[in-house]
Amino acid sequence: MKSARSGWFFNILFSGDKESVTQRGIEIAIGRLLTDEEFRETFLSSPHVALGELLQRGTQLSHAEIATLVGIDRTLWVKVADQIDPRLQKVSLKSHTQDPESAPSDGDA
Repeated sequence: MKSARSGWFFNILFSGDKESVTQRGIEIAIGRLLTDEEFRETFLSSPHVALGELLQRGTQLSHAEIATLVGIDRTLWVKVADQIDPRLQKVSLKSHTQDPESAPSDGDA
């Protein structure tokens, strides 16, 4: 009989079958590469730094998965991201900042 502590999350983490966990990690990494401009820019300039940030946030990726992501032609990520509707994209505020003085205020009409 399983203890109450053996919930689904505990079972996934400690079952030894990490296929579903790493699949989720790949989905997160690819999703971020295609929809998060700042993450994509970091990945394009330093892929191990970008993927390291995901790992630090708890995303699970195997060494083989990291090597595969790094080995993919980097222009692919930009080409595919350009095809995604901008409403689904997270724009980098670092490269698209607006001068606070030029932003309309609530009193401007």
